[in-house]
Amino acid sequence: MAQMRAVDIKNGTGPATSLHITSLPKPTPSPGQALIKIKAFGLNRMDLLQREGRYPVPPQAPKTLGVEFSGTIEEVNGDGGKEGFKAGDEVFGLAYGGAYAEWIVVSVRMILKKPEHLSFVEAAGVPETWITATQALYLIGEFAEGKSVLWHAGASSVSIAGIQLSRVGKASNIYITAGSQEKIDFCTHELGATAGFNYKTTDWASEILKATDGKGVDIIVDFVGAPYFQNNLKVAAKDARIVQLGFMGGSKLPEGVDISGFLLKRVRYEGSSLRSRDEVYQGRLRDRLEEWVGLFGEDGKGEGKDGGGKGLKVYVDKVFKWEDVVEAHRYMEGDGSKGKIICTID
Repeated sequence: MAQMRAVDIKNGTGPATSLHITSLPKPTPSPGQALIKIKAFGLNRMDLLQREGRYPVPPQAPKTLGVEFSGTIEEVNGDGGKEGFKAGDEVFGLAYGGAYAEWIVVSVRMILKKPEHLSFVEAAGVPETWITATQALYLIGEFAEGKSVLWHAGASSVSIAGIQLSRVGKASNIYITAGSQEKIDFCTHELGATAGFNYKTTDWASEILKATDGKGVDIIVDFVGAPYFQNNLKVAAKDARIVQLGFMGGSKLPEGVDISGFLLKRVRYEGSSLRSRDEVYQGRLRDRLEEWVGLFGEDGKGEGKDGGGKGLKVYVDKVFKWEDVVEAHRYMEGDGSKGKIICTID
Protein backbone atom coordinates (compact mmCIF):
# COMPACT_ATOMS: atom_id res chain seq x y z
CA MET A 1 0.00 0.00 0.00
CA ALA A 2 1.28 3.46 -0.91
CA GLN A 3 2.36 5.57 2.04
CA MET A 4 2.35 9.31 2.79
CA ARG A 5 3.65 11.53 5.54
CA ALA A 6 1.14 12.91 8.02
CA VAL A 7 1.05 14.55 11.44
CA ASP A 8 0.16 12.14 14.23
CA ILE A 9 -0.24 12.47 18.01
CA LYS A 10 1.88 10.28 20.28
CA ASN A 11 -0.39 8.18 22.52
CA GLY A 12 -3.46 9.58 20.77
CA THR A 13 -3.77 12.79 22.77
CA GLY A 14 -1.38 15.20 24.47
CA PRO A 15 0.36 18.58 24.47
CA ALA A 16 1.80 20.29 21.40
CA THR A 17 5.04 18.36 21.87
CA SER A 18 3.16 15.12 21.18
CA LEU A 19 2.75 16.09 17.53
CA HIS A 20 5.11 14.39 15.10
CA ILE A 21 5.28 13.44 11.43
CA THR A 22 4.92 9.76 10.63
CA SER A 23 3.90 7.49 7.74
CA LEU A 24 0.27 6.56 7.12
CA PRO A 25 -1.49 4.85 4.21
CA LYS A 26 -2.15 7.21 1.31
CA PRO A 27 -5.94 7.58 0.95
CA THR A 28 -7.87 6.44 -2.11
CA PRO A 29 -10.84 8.47 -3.37
CA SER A 30 -14.28 6.88 -3.34
CA PRO A 31 -16.89 7.80 -5.96
CA GLY A 32 -17.61 11.53 -5.78
CA GLN A 33 -14.29 12.28 -4.09
CA ALA A 34 -11.03 13.87 -5.20
CA LEU A 35 -7.50 12.99 -4.10
CA ILE A 36 -5.65 16.24 -3.45
CA LYS A 37 -1.93 16.88 -2.98
CA ILE A 38 -1.88 19.39 -0.14
CA LYS A 39 0.17 22.57 -0.45
CA ALA A 40 -0.94 24.27 2.77
CA PHE A 41 -3.35 23.75 5.66
CA GLY A 42 -4.87 26.11 8.20
CA LEU A 43 -4.84 25.77 11.98
CA ASN A 44 -8.01 26.14 14.01
CA ARG A 45 -8.70 26.09 17.74
CA MET A 46 -10.61 22.85 17.36
CA ASP A 47 -7.26 21.30 16.40
CA LEU A 48 -5.88 22.18 19.82
CA LEU A 49 -8.93 20.71 21.54
CA GLN A 50 -8.87 17.56 19.41
CA ARG A 51 -5.16 17.10 20.12
CA GLU A 52 -5.99 17.21 23.84
CA GLY A 53 -8.89 14.78 23.49
CA ARG A 54 -11.47 17.46 24.30
CA TYR A 55 -13.26 17.75 20.95
CA PRO A 56 -16.13 15.51 19.75
CA VAL A 57 -14.77 14.33 16.41
CA PRO A 58 -17.47 13.31 13.90
CA PRO A 59 -17.50 9.58 13.12
CA GLN A 60 -16.56 10.05 9.46
CA ALA A 61 -13.39 12.01 10.31
CA PRO A 62 -9.96 10.38 10.12
CA LYS A 63 -7.80 10.62 13.23
CA THR A 64 -5.43 13.04 11.49
CA LEU A 65 -6.01 16.70 12.45
CA GLY A 66 -6.98 19.50 10.09
CA VAL A 67 -10.17 20.57 8.33
CA GLU A 68 -9.07 23.23 5.79
CA PHE A 69 -6.47 23.03 3.06
CA SER A 70 -5.34 24.09 -0.39
CA GLY A 71 -3.62 22.03 -3.04
CA THR A 72 -3.77 20.39 -6.47
CA ILE A 73 -6.11 17.61 -7.54
CA GLU A 74 -4.26 14.41 -8.38
CA GLU A 75 -7.26 12.22 -9.17
CA VAL A 76 -11.05 12.44 -9.30
CA ASN A 77 -13.23 9.38 -8.86
CA GLY A 78 -16.29 10.18 -10.94
CA ASP A 79 -17.41 13.04 -13.13
CA GLY A 80 -15.97 15.88 -11.01
CA GLY A 81 -19.33 17.29 -9.90
CA LYS A 82 -21.10 20.30 -11.35
CA GLU A 83 -17.81 22.24 -11.56
CA GLY A 84 -16.15 19.46 -13.54
CA PHE A 85 -13.11 19.17 -11.29
CA LYS A 86 -10.22 17.31 -12.89
CA ALA A 87 -6.61 16.37 -12.23
CA GLY A 88 -4.35 19.42 -12.14
CA ASP A 89 -6.98 21.85 -10.82
CA GLU A 90 -5.78 24.10 -8.01
CA VAL A 91 -8.38 24.01 -5.25
CA PHE A 92 -9.11 24.75 -1.61
CA GLY A 93 -11.72 23.21 0.59
CA LEU A 94 -13.22 21.92 3.81
CA ALA A 95 -12.85 18.38 5.19
CA TYR A 96 -14.03 16.50 8.27
CA GLY A 97 -10.36 15.94 9.08
CA GLY A 98 -7.08 14.75 7.61
CA ALA A 99 -5.57 17.99 6.32
CA TYR A 100 -2.31 17.71 8.31
CA ALA A 101 -0.94 15.38 5.63
CA GLU A 102 0.58 15.21 2.17
CA TRP A 103 -2.66 13.98 0.57
CA ILE A 104 -6.33 14.13 1.45
CA VAL A 105 -9.53 12.73 -0.06
CA VAL A 106 -12.58 14.95 0.11
CA SER A 107 -15.97 15.21 -1.58
CA VAL A 108 -15.94 17.33 -4.72
CA ARG A 109 -18.96 19.02 -3.14
CA MET A 110 -16.66 20.62 -0.56
CA ILE A 111 -13.88 22.07 -2.73
CA LEU A 112 -13.63 25.28 -4.75
CA LYS A 113 -11.32 26.30 -7.54
CA LYS A 114 -8.54 28.54 -6.28
CA PRO A 115 -8.51 31.90 -8.06
CA GLU A 116 -5.15 32.94 -9.48
CA HIS A 117 -5.01 36.05 -7.30
CA LEU A 118 -5.03 33.93 -4.12
CA SER A 119 -1.87 32.12 -3.06
CA PHE A 120 -2.04 28.57 -1.71
CA VAL A 121 -1.22 29.99 1.72
CA GLU A 122 -4.11 32.48 1.60
CA ALA A 123 -6.54 29.93 0.17
CA ALA A 124 -5.79 27.46 2.98
CA GLY A 125 -7.01 30.06 5.46
CA VAL A 126 -10.42 30.55 3.87
CA PRO A 127 -12.70 27.48 4.15
CA GLU A 128 -13.35 26.83 7.86
CA THR A 129 -13.03 30.47 8.87
CA TRP A 130 -15.22 32.09 6.25
CA ILE A 131 -17.82 29.34 6.17
CA THR A 132 -18.18 29.55 9.96
CA ALA A 133 -18.55 33.34 9.80
CA THR A 134 -21.13 33.03 7.01
CA GLN A 135 -23.07 30.45 9.01
CA ALA A 136 -23.09 32.59 12.15
CA LEU A 137 -23.99 35.84 10.42
CA TYR A 138 -26.52 34.75 7.82
CA LEU A 139 -27.97 31.32 8.62
CA ILE A 140 -28.24 31.74 12.39
CA GLY A 141 -27.98 35.50 12.96
CA GLU A 142 -30.37 36.28 10.08
CA PHE A 143 -28.29 39.29 9.09
CA ALA A 144 -29.75 41.85 6.71
CA GLU A 145 -28.53 45.23 5.50
CA GLY A 146 -28.83 47.87 8.22
CA LYS A 147 -28.54 45.54 11.21
CA SER A 148 -25.83 46.03 13.83
CA VAL A 149 -23.38 43.29 14.81
CA LEU A 150 -21.07 42.56 17.74
CA TRP A 151 -18.16 40.20 17.13
CA HIS A 152 -16.41 39.05 20.29
CA ALA A 153 -12.73 38.03 20.00
CA GLY A 154 -12.50 40.60 17.23
CA ALA A 155 -8.99 39.67 16.08
CA SER A 156 -9.76 35.95 15.84
CA SER A 157 -9.87 34.48 12.35
CA VAL A 158 -13.64 33.94 12.31
CA SER A 159 -14.35 37.45 13.56
CA ILE A 160 -11.88 38.95 11.07
CA ALA A 161 -13.92 37.27 8.34
CA GLY A 162 -17.21 38.21 10.00
CA ILE A 163 -16.31 41.89 10.36
CA GLN A 164 -15.54 42.06 6.65
CA LEU A 165 -18.73 40.21 5.70
CA SER A 166 -20.71 42.58 7.92
CA ARG A 167 -19.06 45.54 6.23
CA VAL A 168 -19.70 44.45 2.64
CA GLY A 169 -23.23 43.47 3.69
CA LYS A 170 -23.78 47.08 4.84
CA ALA A 171 -24.27 46.61 8.55
CA SER A 172 -25.31 49.81 10.30
CA ASN A 173 -22.60 49.40 12.95
CA ILE A 174 -19.98 46.74 13.70
CA TYR A 175 -18.66 46.44 17.25
CA ILE A 176 -15.91 44.19 18.57
CA THR A 177 -14.27 43.22 21.82
CA ALA A 178 -10.59 42.38 22.12
CA GLY A 179 -7.88 42.16 24.77
CA SER A 180 -5.49 44.86 23.56
CA GLN A 181 -5.54 48.28 21.92
CA GLU A 182 -3.42 46.88 19.11
CA LYS A 183 -6.12 44.37 18.24
CA ILE A 184 -8.85 47.01 18.55
CA ASP A 185 -6.97 49.34 16.20
CA PHE A 186 -6.53 46.48 13.74
CA CYS A 187 -10.26 45.77 13.75
CA THR A 188 -11.32 49.39 13.39
CA HIS A 189 -8.63 50.86 11.11
CA GLU A 190 -7.84 47.80 9.00
CA LEU A 191 -11.08 45.83 8.89
CA GLY A 192 -13.69 48.56 9.16
CA ALA A 193 -15.31 47.89 12.54
CA THR A 194 -17.18 50.89 13.95
CA ALA A 195 -15.68 50.67 17.44
CA GLY A 196 -13.87 48.25 19.71
CA PHE A 197 -13.78 47.73 23.46
CA ASN A 198 -11.03 46.23 25.61
CA TYR A 199 -12.63 43.55 27.77
CA LYS A 200 -9.65 43.66 30.13
CA THR A 201 -9.80 47.38 30.95
CA THR A 202 -13.39 48.51 30.30
CA ASP A 203 -16.97 47.48 31.01
CA TRP A 204 -17.61 46.62 27.37
CA ALA A 205 -21.34 46.08 27.87
CA SER A 206 -21.86 49.56 29.33
CA GLU A 207 -19.74 51.12 26.59
CA ILE A 208 -21.75 49.38 23.86
CA LEU A 209 -25.01 50.57 25.37
CA LYS A 210 -23.63 54.11 25.40
CA ALA A 211 -22.55 53.79 21.77
CA THR A 212 -25.99 52.55 20.74
CA ASP A 213 -27.98 55.06 22.85
CA GLY A 214 -29.25 52.18 24.95
CA LYS A 215 -30.74 50.28 22.01
CA GLY A 216 -28.20 47.46 21.97
CA VAL A 217 -27.02 45.25 19.12
CA ASP A 218 -29.05 43.13 16.71
CA ILE A 219 -26.64 40.20 16.27
CA ILE A 220 -24.01 39.02 18.77
CA VAL A 221 -21.45 36.35 17.88
CA ASP A 222 -19.69 34.92 20.91
CA PHE A 223 -16.88 32.42 21.45
CA VAL A 224 -16.30 33.06 25.17
CA GLY A 225 -19.37 31.56 26.79
CA ALA A 226 -20.31 31.76 30.46
CA PRO A 227 -18.39 34.94 31.44
CA TYR A 228 -20.14 36.91 28.66
CA PHE A 229 -23.61 35.38 28.96
CA GLN A 230 -25.15 38.05 31.19
CA ASN A 231 -23.58 40.98 29.38
CA ASN A 232 -24.63 39.57 26.01
CA LEU A 233 -28.22 39.69 27.22
CA LYS A 234 -27.58 43.20 28.53
CA VAL A 235 -26.42 44.56 25.15
CA ALA A 236 -28.90 42.59 23.04
CA ALA A 237 -31.42 44.74 21.20
CA LYS A 238 -35.11 43.89 20.87
CA ASP A 239 -35.50 40.73 18.75
CA ALA A 240 -31.73 40.19 18.84
CA ARG A 241 -29.95 36.99 17.88
CA ILE A 242 -27.10 35.68 20.05
CA VAL A 243 -24.94 33.09 18.29
CA GLN A 244 -22.74 30.88 20.50
CA LEU A 245 -19.78 29.32 18.68
CA GLY A 246 -17.52 28.36 21.57
CA PHE A 247 -16.86 28.27 25.31
CA MET A 248 -13.31 29.56 25.61
CA GLY A 249 -14.16 31.08 29.00
CA GLY A 250 -16.18 28.15 30.32
CA SER A 251 -19.69 26.73 30.01
CA LYS A 252 -21.09 26.81 33.57
CA LEU A 253 -23.05 29.93 34.49
CA PRO A 254 -22.57 31.51 37.94
CA GLU A 255 -25.41 31.61 40.43
CA GLY A 256 -27.66 34.63 40.10
CA VAL A 257 -27.70 34.95 36.29
CA ASP A 258 -30.79 36.89 35.20
CA ILE A 259 -32.44 35.41 32.11
CA SER A 260 -35.36 37.86 31.98
CA GLY A 261 -33.82 39.52 28.93
CA PHE A 262 -34.85 36.54 26.82
CA LEU A 263 -38.50 37.36 27.40
CA LEU A 264 -38.36 41.14 27.75
CA LYS A 265 -36.31 41.58 24.58
CA ARG A 266 -37.59 38.55 22.65
CA VAL A 267 -34.00 37.35 22.27
CA ARG A 268 -33.14 34.16 20.42
CA TYR A 269 -30.02 32.37 21.68
CA GLU A 270 -28.64 29.62 19.46
CA GLY A 271 -25.51 27.55 19.58
CA SER A 272 -23.98 25.98 16.52
CA SER A 273 -21.02 24.08 15.14
CA LEU A 274 -19.91 23.36 11.60
CA ARG A 275 -17.84 20.18 11.66
CA SER A 276 -20.67 18.02 13.01
CA ARG A 277 -23.01 19.05 10.18
CA ASP A 278 -23.78 16.73 7.30
CA GLU A 279 -22.38 17.29 3.83
CA VAL A 280 -25.65 18.72 2.49
CA TYR A 281 -25.65 21.50 5.12
CA GLN A 282 -21.95 22.19 4.68
CA GLY A 283 -22.41 22.18 0.92
CA ARG A 284 -24.99 24.96 1.09
CA LEU A 285 -22.51 27.06 3.04
CA ARG A 286 -19.76 26.18 0.58
CA ASP A 287 -21.98 27.50 -2.22
CA ARG A 288 -22.52 30.73 -0.28
CA LEU A 289 -18.75 31.05 0.16
CA GLU A 290 -18.34 30.66 -3.60
CA GLU A 291 -20.24 33.94 -3.98
CA TRP A 292 -17.50 35.74 -2.01
CA VAL A 293 -14.48 34.23 -3.80
CA GLY A 294 -14.34 36.92 -6.46
CA LEU A 295 -13.98 39.58 -3.74
CA PHE A 296 -10.83 38.05 -2.27
CA GLY A 297 -7.31 39.18 -3.13
CA GLU A 298 -4.65 41.78 -2.57
CA ASP A 299 -6.43 44.16 -4.94
CA GLY A 300 -9.73 43.71 -3.15
CA LYS A 301 -9.34 46.94 -1.16
CA GLY A 302 -10.44 45.15 1.97
CA GLU A 303 -8.73 47.68 4.19
CA GLY A 304 -11.76 48.90 6.08
CA LYS A 305 -13.78 52.04 6.52
CA ASP A 306 -10.89 54.43 5.81
CA GLY A 307 -10.38 52.92 2.36
CA GLY A 308 -14.04 52.27 1.71
CA GLY A 309 -13.18 49.01 -0.01
CA LYS A 310 -15.77 46.49 -1.07
CA GLY A 311 -13.33 43.59 -1.24
CA LEU A 312 -12.36 40.89 1.19
CA LYS A 313 -8.90 40.04 2.43
CA VAL A 314 -7.44 36.88 3.92
CA TYR A 315 -5.29 37.93 6.85
CA VAL A 316 -2.45 35.49 7.44
CA ASP A 317 -0.67 36.12 10.72
CA LYS A 318 2.18 33.60 10.45
CA VAL A 319 3.33 30.77 8.19
CA PHE A 320 5.18 27.69 9.42
CA LYS A 321 6.67 24.75 7.58
CA TRP A 322 4.65 21.72 8.55
CA GLU A 323 7.75 20.16 10.06
CA ASP A 324 7.40 22.94 12.67
CA VAL A 325 3.80 22.04 13.54
CA VAL A 326 4.68 21.86 17.25
CA GLU A 327 5.78 25.51 17.18
CA ALA A 328 2.66 26.41 15.17
CA HIS A 329 0.39 24.91 17.84
CA ARG A 330 2.33 26.63 20.60
CA TYR A 331 1.99 29.93 18.76
CA MET A 332 -1.79 29.51 18.51
CA GLU A 333 -1.96 28.63 22.20
CA GLY A 334 -0.26 31.96 22.98
CA ASP A 335 -3.38 33.89 21.83
CA GLY A 336 -1.31 36.63 20.23
CA SER A 337 -2.23 36.09 16.59
CA LYS A 338 -4.30 38.39 14.38
CA GLY A 339 -5.47 36.21 11.51
CA LYS A 340 -4.73 32.74 10.23
CA ILE A 341 -1.84 30.49 11.15
CA ILE A 342 -0.88 28.36 8.15
CA CYS A 343 1.46 25.39 7.65
CA THR A 344 2.96 24.68 4.24
CA ILE A 345 4.08 21.36 2.76
CA ASP A 346 6.97 21.46 0.31
